[in-house]
Amino acid sequence: MAVGTDADANTASTDESAETVTATVIGGSGFTGGELLRLLAGHPNVELAEVTSRSKAGKSVGSVHPPLRGADLRFTEPDDLESVDVLFAATPHGVSMGQVDEFFEIADTVVDLSADFRLDTEEQYVEWYDGHDAPEYLEKAEYALPEINRENLDGADLIAGGGCNATATILGLYPLFEHDILDGSEQVVVDVKVGSSEGGAGGGEASSHPERSGVVRPYAPTGHRHEAEIEQFLGTSVAFTCHAVDMVRGASATSHVFPSSPVSKGDLWQAYRGCYEDEPFVRMAAGGSGVYRYPEPKSVAGTNLAEVGFELDPSNKRVVVFSAIDNMMKGSAGQAVHAANVALGFEETAGLEFTGLHPVGAP
Repeated sequence: MAVGTDADANTASTDESAETVTATVIGGSGFTGGELLRLLAGHPNVELAEVTSRSKAGKSVGSVHPPLRGADLRFTEPDDLESVDVLFAATPHGVSMGQVDEFFEIADTVVDLSADFRLDTEEQYVEWYDGHDAPEYLEKAEYALPEINRENLDGADLIAGGGCNATATILGLYPLFEHDILDGSEQVVVDVKVGSSEGGAGGGEASSHPERSGVVRPYAPTGHRHEAEIEQFLGTSVAFTCHAVDMVRGASATSHVFPSSPVSKGDLWQAYRGCYEDEPFVRMAAGGSGVYRYPEPKSVAGTNLAEVGFELDPSNKRVVVFSAIDNMMKGSAGQAVHAANVALGFEETAGLEFTGLHPVGAP
């Protein structure tokens, strides 16, 4: 499938001699499915074999996802799937856990973008979701965030995509735990502001433009399901709140932490550079010059980049941590492709090298 994408011009660093794998996308008609198709269409090591959608079966992919106009590919029914090397499931929560056996009958590697395999135990799913239909797979799944789980992703055959709000929060706070600035006993307060695309293509009344435009609306003041991921991977409890704001793409997390021991800016720089200096998809924005002094969803829109930064408030022994991602990219489709690259032994940046645009409108 020959499709021109932003990634096509940026694949010089990819190992062109690497093998090519075939891939199917299940549930390709939603926003995240569209992003996944855009990335895979420009991936030098992936050949798209099939894209399914019950609601759009028979329609061209480009009629639903404008960036793929001209692509010689149509949506098919998900009932008779072809055998492929990799299957990406961009389905609502609860679908993959019921079909995972079938997925593995047709593919060697399964990458699930829903919440179905993110957590470690069945008990967590009982507490945070509606239970789990295939708990035997939970211990086999690997979390799709290479920055914290790269070693375990190598060769993984079941990859579980992270939640966008959790991804932004974890990437912002992880260095503080990894470098012992926080030990898990401190109070951590997190406020995340997210774009309307988080609600999906069928987001309902709250995501419609007349209701969403101009708002800063608390929609999950407490009890957001992504808390479970944050607590699982950071080993601490968080006070977590989400706001819906007037942007399309993006998740911006502001975290307030109160270390029990004195910390300097030098300590913070050492922690963040120690974790992210060599990461291809994390960059620092911590109070430099110019307009974009701190992490900003607008500056990473359309990319697999995460921006992280911090500010020290000595007057009350507080560290304010900022992190920003594109929720559909680093928070979903881009993260999934990055993790698949690691699992399959491809160049990590393959298909993901688009670095964004400036200036742009609302992300």
